[in-house]
Amino acid sequence: MQVHRVFSGASWESQVGYCRAVKVGNIIYVSGTAPVDEMGAVFAPENAYAQAKRCFEIIQKALQELGTDCSCVVRTRMYVTDISRWTEFGEAHKEFFGENPPASTMIEVKSLLEPAMLIEVEADAVCME
Repeated sequence: MQVHRVFSGASWESQVGYCRAVKVGNIIYVSGTAPVDEMGAVFAPENAYAQAKRCFEIIQKALQELGTDCSCVVRTRMYVTDISRWTEFGEAHKEFFGENPPASTMIEVKSLLEPAMLIEVEADAVCME
């Protein structure tokens, strides 16, 4: 069985020793994905919807590098710092997955890596090859 890994280039990947996503057989695991811009800065501080959307865009890019897209995502886990903003996070999730909604969990956490980060998202996908 082949293992394929993709990296986004985020400094945390090399510092911590992980990849953005790994594909084993027809299963893809996407690491916790934070809302950062191309320079590694927090994207849209204080904007829950925009941060969630950015996380899904980064996840989509990793999936595309592995030959698939968000339609194969079967589960997401959203770690959020303020659960009272669930509708903002949820709206981005709903828009991104559209007609292919995955199973999902939203969990409130005390904090994320950077104080301005409001959300981090993990995703699992199954490719129908």
